Amino acid sequence: QVQLVESGGGVVQAGDSMRLSCAASGRTFSNYAMGWFRQAPGKEREFVARIAWSGGYTEYGDSVKGRFTISRDNANNTVYLQMNSLKPEDTAVYVCAARWRDEQEFRYWGQGTQVTVSS
Repeated sequence: QVQLVESGGGVVQAGDSMRLSCAASGRTFSNYAMGWFRQAPGKEREFVARIAWSGGYTEYGDSVKGRFTISRDNANNTVYLQMNSLKPEDTAVYVCAARWRDEQEFRYWGQGTQVTVSS
């Protein structure tokens, strides 16, 4: 089992950059694929990015491709989401998730961190 805690959210202006962090508990972090999702008020949860447990594969949602980058630091049990060229429509609660190796479902979720992008 793994516990996840996000940090780094806040209020920025359109065009700014921001980096989110997700710290994971446990000694087997390197065996977990990690993902970021977001949910805006009144909208369904949206896939943002994921990174394989091996770190060799990443995938992004269409709305963030070319602007966001997911990465991981297994030595520090942390996954990051670098967000550049932020837009007001990126405003949402960003949530970190984990799944064991190649399992299909993300089983573990953080509480989320609010990102607000003003125009």
